[in-house]
Amino acid sequence: MTQTDNPGFFSDLRACIAFITILPTGKKPVYSPLGMIRFFPVVGLIIGTLLVIIDFLASMVWPSPAAALVDLIFLVVVTGAFHLDGLGDTADGMFSHQSQACALEIMKDSRIGIMGLVAVVLGMAAKIAGIWSVKINCPPVQAMGIFVLVPSFSRASMIFGIRYLNYGRKGTGTGKDLFDRPLNSKDFYLCLIPLGFSLFLGVKGLILISGFVLGSVAVLTFYKQKMNCITGDMLGAMTEVMEAWLFMAAGIHIQG
Repeated sequence: MTQTDNPGFFSDLRACIAFITILPTGKKPVYSPLGMIRFFPVVGLIIGTLLVIIDFLASMVWPSPAAALVDLIFLVVVTGAFHLDGLGDTADGMFSHQSQACALEIMKDSRIGIMGLVAVVLGMAAKIAGIWSVKINCPPVQAMGIFVLVPSFSRASMIFGIRYLNYGRKGTGTGKDLFDRPLNSKDFYLCLIPLGFSLFLGVKGLILISGFVLGSVAVLTFYKQKMNCITGDMLGAMTEVMEAWLFMAAGIHIQG
């Protein structure tokens, strides 16, 4: 993608879709790292809408456990395992018990280590368990709403990571261009979309909002204490952790 700073609303949206998914965007979009940040939650809504369609079709053929597996496979495929790669690299680096500089170098290694493998396996296990729980514990319409909103919230969390932590690498990196200027309120306003729609989901909507706030604070606090910075890999890991956590939280069985 050709880089520019302000190509326009729809160009930024297309750039964001091309950056964090494998979905087709027509003509090769202009790469707009700073302009596309605000669209993270919107692309999440697109992914969530497609997830609802995939789940509906899968549920016509298989019972809930198998349909949940199909949903998980879709979430991996639609992102090209982009965020999963970040989760594995982040786990390898942060749990290496090395200095910050060494941990950052480990994250750059394309080979996955044992901690990365464990993180990816546990992350996918938590996600499929959460999806399955949503399917069996929520009415169909509510479950559809959750499936749309969770990918949106999880990708919105990256905006807060970019805003509140400094980029950790010198020179270039996967996420370097996202940190070239301080973020302002205009970069956050599209986060109001999943927030607003959550209010129509009753208690589960409040759980999603609370889970988003608590999860984002927890991950960023952990990053701050452990690394005192953030990278593109760590943003991807945050997306995966938040997605698994929010599916699990939304799948909680509520009596009554």
